[in-house]
Amino acid sequence: MKIAIVGQQDFGKAVLEAFLARGDQVSAVFCAPEKEGARPDSLRVAAQDKGLKVHQFKSLKAPEAAEAMKAAGADIGVMAFVLQFAPQEFVKIPKHGTIQYHPSLLPKYRGPSSINWPISRGEKETGLTIFRPTDGLDEGAVILQKRTAVAENDTLGSVYFDRLFPMGVQAMLEAADLVVSSKHKEVVQDEAQASYEGWFREAEAKINWANHVDLIHNLIRGADPAPGAWTTLNGVKLQLFDSRKELVRTFGAVKGKVGEVVEAADDRLVITAQGGRIRAGKAKLGDGKKVTAADLVTSGQIKPGTLLGS
Repeated sequence: MKIAIVGQQDFGKAVLEAFLARGDQVSAVFCAPEKEGARPDSLRVAAQDKGLKVHQFKSLKAPEAAEAMKAAGADIGVMAFVLQFAPQEFVKIPKHGTIQYHPSLLPKYRGPSSINWPISRGEKETGLTIFRPTDGLDEGAVILQKRTAVAENDTLGSVYFDRLFPMGVQAMLEAADLVVSSKHKEVVQDEAQASYEGWFREAEAKINWANHVDLIHNLIRGADPAPGAWTTLNGVKLQLFDSRKELVRTFGAVKGKVGEVVEAADDRLVITAQGGRIRAGKAKLGDGKKVTAADLVTSGQIKPGTLLGS
């Protein structure tokens, strides 16, 4: 099979290596240009190390991009973590068109932060979709989907790196085989079930301690490790990670005010919220490094009675 890969970074590299490992031919690799000062794109580096033809167009809408795709003579195009817009006149050039990876169960959670949002909303299941790219963002026909459960303490990191990343690499191989052999089905997305969410960034990751403990726990999980759910400690940004929730069963079990640190000893950094308490296993204060709760407590930077977010 002759492949043209469009992508970037570690996921794109893993997809490239998976196709090569089983003997497929990669006739061209398309990567977005690195921004000044950014780390080298691992897909670009891997492709060049293997002597493959690499293109870095500022826009895939450029006539030069289409000409490069035509010259590749690919059986299928494979889009693996692509942030550039790929127009139809580009993706339809390969003999069997192009397929794209998206880390959600489309049509739900279209958009660029499709792993953060379902975790932050407490979804019990998520997954990935291989679909046909169209000019609408994540709106093309579905070819293949894989599902995975989301446990109570799963984070963005555990869901993506432990499951959606490796599952996605294998799903791209599977979908490419199905499409090239004409054994696939294309299912139009049900717009009645669709949702679009934008970027999950710093503003979306701010903790409101007046929210229910379930919401706060899910927010911290959905932002762990990035962008990092945050509050403030004496006006300084405090990011919290490795969250666990402790429900309060009776009025008499309530400790302190919402947002108050009620325990700061040993390995416990415990903060009161509505309906329970949040226990953070790791934290990052200001420009410091991410450390264990025990390290932050031992340093004396946070004490019982401290009110966060005030």
